[in-house]
Amino acid sequence: MAHAHSDSHDDQPQDVIEAITPLMPVVLPVAGAVLIFLLAFIAVFMA
Repeated sequence: MAHAHSDSHDDQPQDVIEAITPLMPVVLPVAGAVLIFLLAFIAVFMA
């Protein structure tokens, strides 16, 4: 019984962090560019 329970653990989906980690070289610069654009837009709009 215990062996069957350990097999069901392998069927669980991959961790969210492990799924996103290979995309970090793309996601981080894009998120940074969007953040800088929004901050610049707010600064120009407030000025």
